[in-house]
Amino acid sequence: MNDADLIERSLVDGRLFEPLFDRHYRAIHRYFNARAGVAAADDLASETFTIAFRRRGSYDLSCTDAAPWLYGIALNLLRGHRRSEENRRRTHARVAASASDSQNGSAEVFDKNGGVSLALLDLDEQDRDLIILFAWAELSYEQLGAAFGLPVGTVRSRLSRIRARMRESLSVPESEGTVADGTPER
Repeated sequence: MNDADLIERSLVDGRLFEPLFDRHYRAIHRYFNARAGVAAADDLASETFTIAFRRRGSYDLSCTDAAPWLYGIALNLLRGHRRSEENRRRTHARVAASASDSQNGSAEVFDKNGGVSLALLDLDEQDRDLIILFAWAELSYEQLGAAFGLPVGTVRSRLSRIRARMRESLSVPESEGTVADGTPER
């Protein structure tokens, strides 16, 4: 039975929403765990399904997979949680930059202490959500389009630009962390 069937049947008997929860909860929880941490993941994932249950009457039953709908709800909840997440990232970035400076800026220390976090922090909120859902939740271009309300072509071009910016942010200039002959500093 597909997700749309479960949602439709749950309108008559709310207990029939449970298989949808069982089917998608772990993926939604993993997404929140990666984005907001273990402590917040339980609450945010549960809230996602609470909202989905309340709004199930407005679900588009022509969509047989509810994952993009659920991730759309999750994105809205995550945006509400964003302020504390940003403070945490900024603190992490300061610690990483401090560690990098104290270790002569080596690429190895930079990578271990938050290079990816710094690169993600440089992205705007929607681009950050897009690349994380693509990489961690493994949503397809079509599913991302549904979650963000974007055409698939726009999703593809944005992901391409985001990847390029991430590569640029993560590259360490050759002069940092190397001696004159190009070997890493020790």
